[in-house]
Amino acid sequence: MTTVLVVDDEAAMRTALEANFVRQGWRVQTAKGKVEALSLFRSAPCPLVVTDMRMPDGNGLEVVRGVRAISPQTAVVLLTAFANVSDAVAAMKEGACDYLMKPVSFEELQVIAQRAIERSGEGRDQPGVPRGTDQLIGDSPRFRAVVERARQSARTDADILIEAESGTGKEVLARFIHRSSRRCGGPFVAVNCAAFPETLLESELFGHVRGAFTGATTTKPGKFELADRGVLLLDEIGEMPLSLQPKLLRVLQEREVDRLGDTRVVRVDVRVIATTNCCLRGLVREGRFRSDLYYRINVIPLTVPPLRERREDIAQLARFFVGKYSRDSAGSEVQLTPDLLARMEAYAWPGNVRELENFVRRALALSSGPVVGVEVLEGIEFAPSLPLPQRLEAGLTLREVERQLLERTLEATNGNRTRAAGILGISIRTIRNKIREYGLPPREVA
Repeated sequence: MTTVLVVDDEAAMRTALEANFVRQGWRVQTAKGKVEALSLFRSAPCPLVVTDMRMPDGNGLEVVRGVRAISPQTAVVLLTAFANVSDAVAAMKEGACDYLMKPVSFEELQVIAQRAIERSGEGRDQPGVPRGTDQLIGDSPRFRAVVERARQSARTDADILIEAESGTGKEVLARFIHRSSRRCGGPFVAVNCAAFPETLLESELFGHVRGAFTGATTTKPGKFELADRGVLLLDEIGEMPLSLQPKLLRVLQEREVDRLGDTRVVRVDVRVIATTNCCLRGLVREGRFRSDLYYRINVIPLTVPPLRERREDIAQLARFFVGKYSRDSAGSEVQLTPDLLARMEAYAWPGNVRELENFVRRALALSSGPVVGVEVLEGIEFAPSLPLPQRLEAGLTLREVERQLLERTLEATNGNRTRAAGILGISIRTIRNKIREYGLPPREVA
């Protein structure tokens, strides 16, 4: 059960937030101010903090600084009843992952909280444990070529499209570009386009003014404004609703944002990096993605190779994750045996680097000494490759081919939707939609 620390000087607000998180299966700690919050956090760090902006004994920015000084990987969401864009930008620069206006939409808060936890790995890096930074690990020629091109692109302000399978490290590459650019002192703001319903995504990106729609009781800056003078990451842009794409195109062309319900435009200075795990050209051909938007974001294309195409990097990545997660009591470095590394290098890794990282964590948990061998493979699925039938009969429609490919991929992965999505290069959301569309029977779901 994941823990969240809720900080607010209003008892009613603390109670409402606590009840909401508890209903969603969270463990909740509460504090009525900055001092109490930081005291609680020092004794029991957690992966998520939700804090009010203005409190009698301090403000939310001080909470952000204190929390991140103790545990830099903890996600912090700021809440405020006062619409102040400069405060929002300052919060993002301090390291807050999001900024919401009161009264809070619990639906929106849950989406943001879940996304923040996923990015932080559910609190996997606690203080005292080696913490993984946004490092680009690998010396294979194909991977280094991508890194070099990313380094060159960082010298410009051109928008970038990163296309790669799930788990390859698209956001890591985007953050590397941000750190290497002249915008490194500005905010890095990420939005998952697949995580919000259409109406909520529009407000999330472009913001809204008070009274713009039912429930809009305050003015809220959008992610474009929060990313001013920095970088905005549009993750899974292929999942953006077609109806919102013209508005996004206009912002990219004019660098002006129209908040929902506003009569004036807001100028923004933002570099956009878009990522996708599907083929956008294919979506353009299918009429699901605008061609003019595709060419607008695809100024500099980058493609991260899947792990199966850079097997020479697997051992290096594995050793990096061992160093990140191992806590050998004797202080010596944990070693992976050559036999285990050979098995790992022969595996297809459909979930790419993310799957490799999770496997190393599991291997360390199952071992008891300074040497980890093939015995950790007992009782878990770890085939050298994934047998996926590829022969399809001639004369089938594209729809029939898609259905058969989806069925066979789910069969080959024992119904594991996460692995199936990685193999097919599409999102989990698309897998779910296709299962419903074709009326496929439910299987093991991941």
